[in-house]
Amino acid sequence: MSTTTQHQIALTLVSGVGSILIRQLISYCGSAEDVFRSPLARLIKIPGIGDVTARAILKPTVLTEAEQVMNRLDKLGATALFYTDKAYPTRLKTLYDAPALLYFQGSGTLNAPRTIGLVGTRQATDYGRRITAEIIETVSAYGVNVISGLAYGIDIAAHRASLTNGLPTIGVMASGLDIIYPNVHQKTAQEMLILGGLLTESTPGTKPDAHLFPARNRIIAGLSDAVVVVEAAAKGGALITAEYANNYHREVFAVPGQLNQTFSAGCNKLIRENKAQIYTSPKDIIEALNWDQPANQTGEPTLSKQNTVALPVDITEEESQIISLLRQSADVHIDDLSWKSQIPMGRLASLLLNLEFRGFVRSLPGKKYAVVYV
Repeated sequence: MSTTTQHQIALTLVSGVGSILIRQLISYCGSAEDVFRSPLARLIKIPGIGDVTARAILKPTVLTEAEQVMNRLDKLGATALFYTDKAYPTRLKTLYDAPALLYFQGSGTLNAPRTIGLVGTRQATDYGRRITAEIIETVSAYGVNVISGLAYGIDIAAHRASLTNGLPTIGVMASGLDIIYPNVHQKTAQEMLILGGLLTESTPGTKPDAHLFPARNRIIAGLSDAVVVVEAAAKGGALITAEYANNYHREVFAVPGQLNQTFSAGCNKLIRENKAQIYTSPKDIIEALNWDQPANQTGEPTLSKQNTVALPVDITEEESQIISLLRQSADVHIDDLSWKSQIPMGRLASLLLNLEFRGFVRSLPGKKYAVVYV
């Protein structure tokens, strides 16, 4: 790994600097290396960076710690993926709360044309495991990447069913890559490395902690074209994943269950509150995501039929990028569009106006924009 990677890792180790501030720093300074080369006076002037944070950035110990992280990654045969890297998941790049840096171990890709997330209770029933296996066996014909959280219950059932069907599967972890949790899933985790892999935003050596699991769940949701909640109680991590998936405009399905069953309560609640489509068969997923059509090779979320924008062949790459960003949210401020797309404001305003004239984008009050679905 290069010195560039060392500086990128170092940014994530600075106290008080999260993914949003990292993007802010890169936007103002140009690169991770340039952040650490910047004088204190310049760093202090960057919005969101005060004197304390600026001084923390310039501490030489941060780069030393980053070098230690790199050494641990080398021993694991793992890589660090910064949000500007080509191998970084495309599905995550446009999300407002996406990790600036991810750690990945395995031989698979994080930009598969089709992905599906399966989540649920850690106390899965035979019914839940059977439905999980049924879904994966059916979608295996479509070359799908299966995403889950390596936990007990539905998660591990999804990973193991994927391995049985020869599908790549990605385990998103709430710990460092060197700490498999729960430990009894070590063997399955190793098998997953052959076609898929393990992914986390936590540095090696990080132990699983309560606050890390919701953060892990947002990555599962962001990586998935659709999230299926197989079994869930009225509260829990699976419902958090579904909430994130809804916020990211992913398809969400819930498997209905008996009214008197604890681990059907969460799924039935999602359906009742219109936060998930009812799952009746794998055909529901295939039709909603247009998987009976040629695969999307970009690694972007597969759009459902009702969310498809009819784009002409002459649309430019920049215009396509803008529409892709707008698809991720109900409305986006022009400043956020400029930041996420890295298109200068003047150029962006002209592109938006052109897209509005052509009927693909509409302007909203407060300098916000939304995509027009047709």
